[in-house]
Amino acid sequence: MIKPDDRVSGSGIAFAAVAYLLWGFLPVLFFALRDSGPIEIVSWRIVLSLVFCALLITATRSWSKLIAILRDRRTVLTLGLAAVFIVVNWTVYVFASVSGHVVEASLGYFTNPIVTVLLGVVVLRERLRPLQWVALATSAVAVLVIAIGYGAFPWIALTLAFSFGLYGLVKKRVGPSADAVSGLTIETAVLAPVAGIVLIILASTSGLSLGALGPTHAVLMLSLGVATAVPLILFAAAARRLPLIYIGLAQYIAPILQLIVGVVFLREAMPPERWVGFGIVWLALIILTVDMFLHANRQRAAALPEATGAP
Repeated sequence: MIKPDDRVSGSGIAFAAVAYLLWGFLPVLFFALRDSGPIEIVSWRIVLSLVFCALLITATRSWSKLIAILRDRRTVLTLGLAAVFIVVNWTVYVFASVSGHVVEASLGYFTNPIVTVLLGVVVLRERLRPLQWVALATSAVAVLVIAIGYGAFPWIALTLAFSFGLYGLVKKRVGPSADAVSGLTIETAVLAPVAGIVLIILASTSGLSLGALGPTHAVLMLSLGVATAVPLILFAAAARRLPLIYIGLAQYIAPILQLIVGVVFLREAMPPERWVGFGIVWLALIILTVDMFLHANRQRAAALPEATGAP
């Protein structure tokens, strides 16, 4: 007997694949906008994401849903905290994309599932299974190898991994009380005043690049809101249609594409010691994935006797 949560939806797989494909190629967009600088790019990303979400809420007549969420003070404060973590993530990610560190950014998102497990232990006091401990230890060795081989601490990778891990942890506390679009709307609304002030300061000092670097640049900059919100909406649609284990596997698509973009298209250096470090990270992810499948099978087997007598 297949439980509803175990059914694999074809549309769910398509939504997840497209979402992670878009996230995987996002560095290309940021690299194309590199003359604007990361601060202006992130500021426009915040403002334009808010505008796009507002238009989407208007088109879907969802303002009443958003207002209901805004009346929940605890949810709003939690989303405000999530906004802090996501703006750190966005800023570091854009900096990595425009400064030749896309490969290190991909390492951050490869490391993110392991960091999520670590945060579960530290913050949520969860108990790790043996294979999870092995994966954590293996990833620690990987970071050490990369730091020694690269000659510098991989701060970009770890900042991305921990900021996104903490963002996910906070969003988990929000749960189903805020959908993807409403959540992003509130998060960007919290950040928009600061982003607006930054844009005003840039306009009055060095000048804004929007409109000053040609029509192609302007179109790409104006697409930031769509590029931010659409993958998130697709991911939310996938999460409603797929078992968690498939979502967990799909998350590796984006960093694989980021690594390809960094090495093949942007010609970033990939010395042997960095390959070794990445290889150890991938080994940790394989261990974590095997544990995820084994745990899911054990849970399914334990639930089977109960399901047998169900109507």
